[in-house]
Amino acid sequence: MTTPVSADFFVDCPTGLAGDMLLAACLDLGVPTSVIQAPLQQLGLDTAYALRVSEAQSGGLRGLRLKVDALEPDPAHRHWGDLRRQILAAELKPSLRDMVLAVFSNLAEAEAAVHGEAPEQVHFHEVGAIDSLVDVVGVCAAFDVLQPRSLCCLPPPSGRGTVSTAHGVLPVPAPAVLELAQRHGVTLRSGDDWPETELTTPTGLALMTVLADRFGWPSLLEPESIGIGLGHRQLDRPNLLRLIRMRPRSSVALNQPHWQELMVQEAWIDDASAEAIAWLCEQLRDAGAVDVASAPLQMKKGRPGTSVMALVFPESAERLRQIWWTASPTLGVRERFQGRWVLPRRCGSLDTPWGALAAKQAMKPDGSLVVKAEQDALQSLADREGLSPESLRQTLRSSTLPFRPEEDWTC
Repeated sequence: MTTPVSADFFVDCPTGLAGDMLLAACLDLGVPTSVIQAPLQQLGLDTAYALRVSEAQSGGLRGLRLKVDALEPDPAHRHWGDLRRQILAAELKPSLRDMVLAVFSNLAEAEAAVHGEAPEQVHFHEVGAIDSLVDVVGVCAAFDVLQPRSLCCLPPPSGRGTVSTAHGVLPVPAPAVLELAQRHGVTLRSGDDWPETELTTPTGLALMTVLADRFGWPSLLEPESIGIGLGHRQLDRPNLLRLIRMRPRSSVALNQPHWQELMVQEAWIDDASAEAIAWLCEQLRDAGAVDVASAPLQMKKGRPGTSVMALVFPESAERLRQIWWTASPTLGVRERFQGRWVLPRRCGSLDTPWGALAAKQAMKPDGSLVVKAEQDALQSLADREGLSPESLRQTLRSSTLPFRPEEDWTC
């Protein structure tokens, strides 16, 4: 398998989230079986299982269905402490090892909370079984190869009713699923129209708490390829999970506008001075906000206030939240996903009679190029030459000056 171009991925789980469905979807997307088997061999588990993958249908839709057959004559009941030492002792790729440890750590902490035990003493009845080990290690190995730039996961359905486990009959959602959702801020979809069965498993949700950047719908869906993993239960609808690789930016025409996903963070503040608001905006920009704006508004009890709004990249959202908590008196920050279409652009400089002037060049959809001088650089040049910024701008507009790019096109 050749190394793929870095792309965004979306996990669509309309009828559930389980480790075997995720792994089957990875295989259907083109991840070789050898990618999954290699780390399991390094863990000394290559003779403990047999992998059965078959083309099948559910509700008339095709996909791959996966089943792990246990070959251990006396299956081990592993504790998290023992399993952790086994993973650390194996010669796994560091990035893969850390991913696997993170998934099992999240699962162990959830199981410990619901059973009232220390995480190291958690007896992994389901997770310690070979099929769950194959699912977790296999999915992590697949994503270590896929190297997603980002991963968005649809909020999984909780299911309802009861499920039989090694602990006996448990309510659905399973206690460990609820604990994982609570600990990691995951919203579970629920309702009377869902089948009375377990739809999201602890293993499946634990994998997504580590692999997914966020839970929700992507603001733009441009599928390049799709892997489909089928569940084993017969439902009143197709039982499947879809792993969707989005079209990478490098495959989009250079001169076309590109979609860029953003998050809006906003707070209304009525107990800060103008100087404090200005400092907050500066702190947000320095921390990586794409842009920050403020506007006056009237709040409750007729008090004048200020709306402060920051545009941020989703991967920077947590870092920016810390700025809100430390640099402002607000008790809450609203967030919503939003996006924008942006033209390809690059930074560089204009050769002017007064020397180099920092500028930005953009490409229109028809291939034409436009250049705009950076305002700070324009002001500095005007001050140095004793000119007004506007007269200097008019001079630049009336002449054709060469632009020297200092970076590649970006969006």
